[in-house]
Amino acid sequence: MVQKIYSNAVAALDGHLIDGMTIVAGGFGLCGIPETLIAAIRAAGTRDLTVVSNNAGVDDFGLGLLLRTRQIRKMISSYVGENREFERQYLAGELEIEFSPQGTLAERMRAGGAGIAGFYTRTGVGTSLAEGREVRVFDSETYLLERGIVADLAIVKAWRADPHGNLVFRKAARNFNPLAATCGRVTIVEVEEFVGSGEIDPDHIHTPGVFVQRLILAENNEKRIEQRTIRAEAA
Repeated sequence: MVQKIYSNAVAALDGHLIDGMTIVAGGFGLCGIPETLIAAIRAAGTRDLTVVSNNAGVDDFGLGLLLRTRQIRKMISSYVGENREFERQYLAGELEIEFSPQGTLAERMRAGGAGIAGFYTRTGVGTSLAEGREVRVFDSETYLLERGIVADLAIVKAWRADPHGNLVFRKAARNFNPLAATCGRVTIVEVEEFVGSGEIDPDHIHTPGVFVQRLILAENNEKRIEQRTIRAEAA
C-alpha cells in the first residue's frame, strides 16, 4: 500500500509548493477550510499564487492570512464580501480577480476533475461576465463557454479518512471540498480523525482515495462562525 499519511503539513507540502502555482482550496465561508495547510503555506512564503476558492476568508482567518502576507496574486472566487484586505488590494489594483458564479465555479471544479475541458452554461449570459467570451446557441438559447479548472495543488479539509485516502466530510463542511479534491494534480487533505482500513462503509465514502495523494492530521479545527446572528429572547 502506498504511504499517504504524513507527519505534518510541512512534510506533506514538501516538493509541491512553487511560486506562481495555482491552488484550489475547499471550504465555504469559514466552514470546512483547510486551516492547517493554509498556515503551512503562509509559513513557507510561497508567492504569486492563483487561488481558486468560493471565498477569500476574512481578514485574520482562512485565506485572508495569505492575502495579508501578499502571497496571492489572483483570486478566482464567487464571494469576497467579508474581507477588507481583499477589498483594499483589489481597489488599489494590487490583486487580480476573476469572479465566477457559485454554481459555475462548482461545475468548473467538477469538470476539471472529470477531465472535461469546458462546458456551456446560461449563467452569466448578457452580463459583464460574458465579455470577450465564446457563446453558442443551443435550441434557441444562448450559452457561455466555461473552462474546467485543474490546479497544481488542491488543499482540502475532511472529517475522516482511512490510510487509503478515502474521505468522509461532515455535514455543511462537505461544501466545495469533494469538488476541490478531484481537480488538483496533487491533492493534500487534512483530516480531523483517522480510522483504520475498512472502517469506512464503502457506501459512506464521499471522495475515493484515488484522488488523494497525501494526508495529515489537522492541527487546527477552530470552526469559527463567520457571522453570528441571534434573536433577542421574548420578554
